[in-house]
Amino acid sequence: MKSQRILLPIAAFIFPFLLAGCTSAPSHLIIAPEIMTSSVTHHIDQQAVLQVVDMRTANHIVQILRKGEAASLFSAQERLEDIIKNSLSKHWKIKGLAIQGSAVNTINIAIEKAIINVTQKIMSYQVQTEIVLKVTINNNEQTLTSTFKNSGNSKGPFQADVAVFERNFNQRLANLLQQILVNEKINNFLK
Repeated sequence: MKSQRILLPIAAFIFPFLLAGCTSAPSHLIIAPEIMTSSVTHHIDQQAVLQVVDMRTANHIVQILRKGEAASLFSAQERLEDIIKNSLSKHWKIKGLAIQGSAVNTINIAIEKAIINVTQKIMSYQVQTEIVLKVTINNNEQTLTSTFKNSGNSKGPFQADVAVFERNFNQRLANLLQQILVNEKINNFLK
């Protein structure tokens, strides 16, 4: 009887960890940045070609490193360049900029970095996130190049949660895309 009283609290403590180990981890991230543009800039009778290229050497977004184990890698469910292109096209169209196959303005966006590096230890983890987008616009007379960067570090107890990284990545990417959409130099450069 005495042993049952001792084992019951221990079992209650260990059981949640066992359940967490049995749940299946997601294999891909759902990248869906929610952009809130409040700029009053509107494009009238302006058109542009939009191209997005992924310059990264690997296509994963999350990389979880554990000592003595192979890294766990998680990629986006859809191609990151398609997500960025669709998000920007949608918001530029709302602002009156027609995105089409041939136009005077050419907007090229290079994804230079989009990575979440996680170092998982036994009872804690550290995270380094970095997204870098390079925007090059040619208006048939001049070229404008701007780099947009969002990075950050964080720490947490216990196990790293991929769902939290997914949410944070979406927020960081939305922030960068919003900066591109409301950038005064970019909007004034388009003819």
